[in-house]
Amino acid sequence: MTALVIGAGPAGLMAAEQIARAGHKVILADAMPTPARKFLMAGKSGLNLTKDEPPEALAAQYPETWIHPYVTAFGSAQMQDFARDLGIDIFTGSSGRVFPTGMKASPFLRAWLSRLDALGVQRHTRWHWTGWEGRAFLFDTPEGPQPVDAKVCVLALGGASWPRLGSTGHWAGLLAIKDIDLAPFRPANMGFHVAWSPHMQPHFGKPLKSIAFLVGAQSLRAECILSARGFEGGGIYEISSKLRNGYPLALNLLPDTDIATLTDRLARPRGKESLSNHLRKATRLDPVKLALLNEWARPLPQDPEALAALLKHLPVPLGAPFPIEEAISTAGGISARALTSDLELRALPGIFAAGEMLDWEAPTGGYLLTACFATGFAAGRAAAERLSSSV
Repeated sequence: MTALVIGAGPAGLMAAEQIARAGHKVILADAMPTPARKFLMAGKSGLNLTKDEPPEALAAQYPETWIHPYVTAFGSAQMQDFARDLGIDIFTGSSGRVFPTGMKASPFLRAWLSRLDALGVQRHTRWHWTGWEGRAFLFDTPEGPQPVDAKVCVLALGGASWPRLGSTGHWAGLLAIKDIDLAPFRPANMGFHVAWSPHMQPHFGKPLKSIAFLVGAQSLRAECILSARGFEGGGIYEISSKLRNGYPLALNLLPDTDIATLTDRLARPRGKESLSNHLRKATRLDPVKLALLNEWARPLPQDPEALAALLKHLPVPLGAPFPIEEAISTAGGISARALTSDLELRALPGIFAAGEMLDWEAPTGGYLLTACFATGFAAGRAAAERLSSSV
């Protein structure tokens, strides 16, 4: 009997492998000309496979607790073993992030596709899933409409970010007409707009370092980049879900200096010096931090205690998030209540789902890929078991 996997990103490739390893015929269909385009793009700046940390710490990075069993069963250790089994040498950086020694995604993908070919997985590209024709899955292909009758199917079509790489989210409409419960797509791991004044232009493209982001009760030591549109980069991505959900943002410009020490420095006599010169000498703020302070807090308070408090908690007038098409990932998709514990759609028996189609999110740093691999592994195993029990 035949299994169908729709989507040739990490989750789909993993599901196809698990089904093929169980001895079943697998058809793997993808709408793009080549597989795993978003995966390859992610590897251009260094393929961060996972984070080397204990299962409990890794699972804690996923706000949706329903996904914890999957990333615990297939977590950091399993991701690393998987890479080694493909013949990919890996290393762990000082931050705990795990990378291939060569840093790139293409050798990893080539080795993986070669293994899938050896397992007999039939790959089809430029096959665009358009819905159903009776019980068959219908595809628009270069050769015309193509129905596929499969006993089981794993859907792994990605979310709605980076549509030019294949994650268009078109599948949501196909599932909605089948009464599958879906959460609206929202951008995740994205930048935010800031309405800069013209004097900030010289600082565009520069990093904002040695600061702490203050979001609710959270204080996060991180960095970001000032761009013409606003804030971008890893630090802002890590807190983007809270910011998207309405939490205000503030900056601690001097996280290594306590407020009492800072107040004392600012209270020293400044003579005929201007407040700005006195501030610069007392705090040693770099030009980017000084620019932000002047951008959002002029006129600066003369009182040393009030000025110190402002340096430790500078409110940021953040605008809207960057559009979903530019986000690294998305929240939303198939809700947990629409799924069984095997990631099978309750309303469509025999159809499973994995990867960013599911309603979960996580920060960058290896967590996104880990969950895609983990849910693909779980859905593939479950689909294989369903096929085996039907024989």
